Amino acid sequence: MRPLVYLCVRPQQGAAAAEYESFRSAMRLDEQSLERWDLVTAPLPTDAVERWRGVVVGGSPFNVTDPESTKTDVQRRLEADLARLAREAAAGSVAALFTCFGIGVATRALGGDVTRAYPEDTGPTTVSLTADAAADPLFGGLADTFAALTAHKEGTGRVPEGAVLLATNEACPVQAYRVGDRLYATQFHPEPTGRAFTERMAVYRDDGYFAASDYDAIAARVLAASLTEPVRILRAFAETF
Repeated sequence: MRPLVYLCVRPQQGAAAAEYESFRSAMRLDEQSLERWDLVTAPLPTDAVERWRGVVVGGSPFNVTDPESTKTDVQRRLEADLARLAREAAAGSVAALFTCFGIGVATRALGGDVTRAYPEDTGPTTVSLTADAAADPLFGGLADTFAALTAHKEGTGRVPEGAVLLATNEACPVQAYRVGDRLYATQFHPEPTGRAFTERMAVYRDDGYFAASDYDAIAARVLAASLTEPVRILRAFAETF
């Protein structure tokens, strides 16, 4: 059976390695079943759809709403690679789960709108499922309302045409959606434990997501949060695809 793959879009190698381990642990897969490909250092293979049966895309300090003039060649290339992958997944050629930064790329690639109007503070947030989530293979078994971890400066203002909204909240109305039956996107991070998230926070404490002086208080909230539901999405993805 072809493996799944984690696509890294983080320039910070330590944070990227830890994110991969979080995905692998959450999905209960070994390194052969969940491979790793670093889009920061290498383009997406031309045979990606044939090589992997499914992909998961992690977070990044990049934003798709960054002015084009400020984007590096690496950012422009990996956004183009992810956009191609999103279109393949929407067409049913491969299964894909885009998270955090990834949802912005997928949204824009498929004709939706990404805006700076819906940022969320670093830490736990409350997410609610929509009525359409009840019948979804990945979201159907989750609690109607649950805690998830976020840290983002942009969000989806309008989902792509034909997308099914699966999860929402007041601060960022588009928390998760599905296009077709093989493309999923979440604004929140489904993979990290509280401890792993605080370690990631330490890497990005000076990147404008939160005041560095607030690290301890935010970390305490993260560690106190019950994060039982988001990882179930990843396990269902691994089992379904």
